[in-house]
Amino acid sequence: MTQIYEAVYENGVFRPVRELPATITEGQHVRVVVETDNANDILHLAGLVYSGLSDEQVRELEHIALERRDFFNRTGS
Repeated sequence: MTQIYEAVYENGVFRPVRELPATITEGQHVRVVVETDNANDILHLAGLVYSGLSDEQVRELEHIALERRDFFNRTGS
């Protein structure tokens, strides 16, 4: 069964933000999946968009993104 609880990592331990239900007992083994909202992670992923592209390809992509009419391959507007 999957249940989701928010926690804070402090002093090497995950501490639940709210009280856990009685169905989770002391010493019970659980699996913890960590999801973060770290701005640095987002910036790193955004940087990967250009990975492996030449400077010319990057300029072309940025031009297309800035010229909205070109974004959907339209010639007028």
